Amino acid sequence: MTAYTSSGSAALADYFRKRADVLRTLDPDAPLDDLEPLREIVGDARVVAVGEGAHFVHEFGLAHARVLRFLAERCGFTVLAMEFGFSEGFALDSWLSGGGAESDLAELSGALSLGLAGELLRWLRRYNRTGSRPVRFVGVDIPTSVAIHHDLVPVSDYLSVVDPDALPTLETARGIADRIASGSAVVGALSWFEHEPAEQDALTASLARLLLRMRALEPLYVSRSDQNSYDLALRQMEAACHTDYMYKAMHGIFSGNHVPGDTSVRDRYMADSLSWHLDRLEPGTRVVLVAHTNHIQKTPVSFGDITALPMGHHLDRMLGEDYCALALTHTSDTVPEMHFPDETSEVGFTVAPVNVATPEPGSVEAGLIDAGLGGDITLTNLRDAPRDATASVALNSIRTQSAAMVTPVPEAFDAVLSSPVANMDETVKF
Repeated sequence: MTAYTSSGSAALADYFRKRADVLRTLDPDAPLDDLEPLREIVGDARVVAVGEGAHFVHEFGLAHARVLRFLAERCGFTVLAMEFGFSEGFALDSWLSGGGAESDLAELSGALSLGLAGELLRWLRRYNRTGSRPVRFVGVDIPTSVAIHHDLVPVSDYLSVVDPDALPTLETARGIADRIASGSAVVGALSWFEHEPAEQDALTASLARLLLRMRALEPLYVSRSDQNSYDLALRQMEAACHTDYMYKAMHGIFSGNHVPGDTSVRDRYMADSLSWHLDRLEPGTRVVLVAHTNHIQKTPVSFGDITALPMGHHLDRMLGEDYCALALTHTSDTVPEMHFPDETSEVGFTVAPVNVATPEPGSVEAGLIDAGLGGDITLTNLRDAPRDATASVALNSIRTQSAAMVTPVPEAFDAVLSSPVANMDETVKF
């Protein structure tokens, strides 16, 4: 990290002292006037991404709901997109619109997504009951539990109508995929590794053959169904292929043998999924996108080497000024952290609070603390923040999970919302 002078740290503190707006509360049902500075930050952007510097943080869940409500009621946003399975998102949209029973959420989301976003989703269902304009929902991710069958089942139904000759290949893929345990990327990757290499390769080959055949026979498929049905089935097939790729990519991370940049495959799928939805929404529809801060940032994610080109990097290239990224961080001494692998947990890991290091000079968190704002909820527009990585006052790191990531923060995000605490969501049971 750049060596900072005391004058440089003072200048950065002065920047936050002048630019940060102090918010009254994170309560999503409280009056919204203190969030008005967000209107200028968002401008005319069609997609506003709201991150979270760590998963399973209660305050970040509240912030997601409050920002979503502000953007819905005062800026005309009508769709929530999330780091949630593409295929499963359609059923969850129905539930959020009032369908089914309250208790159905656990089955619709799975244990991991329930832990990640249960608070937000329950709040949104309540909000949609009384709101004058309910917020729709779309998923953009690979399967929520990282289980390929979530996508292969509807693809099988589609192929049985338009191309029965492809079903034997699909059944080969399903037979292998169904033997890979699901629950999370951790569980799926560890289970995938337990299979023989020949079986791993057979799964990949079957999925690749199906995807290529579906693309090549598009005119025939559409003539036997319709364009929308084809587009949906193709996206689900692509999800299955990306999930298969991520088994090996994630196992590489857990085993210490990862290939730099490998997890970009998932982020590219999420970016393309959002683009898929945007193409099918009414012109002018505005979308709030909720995902981990590392997924929404515009700069590469790097911890020594390039870990990923994130979804936000791709969306920034696709949408330009129509994409706005809001990071969520905290100035607390502790934060919930994932501890894995843990074979006793259905998601492959447990979550518990850990201590975090004192923020380094040049970080968002140090700047806020030095400005005397570490105990406040703040919203800061970063568009005129120091950007020169060689300057002593450059803003060049932000917390992520229990660590910190070095990146030119003003290039990665348009704004940052900070909470003084980062308590573990008490509804998380793993």
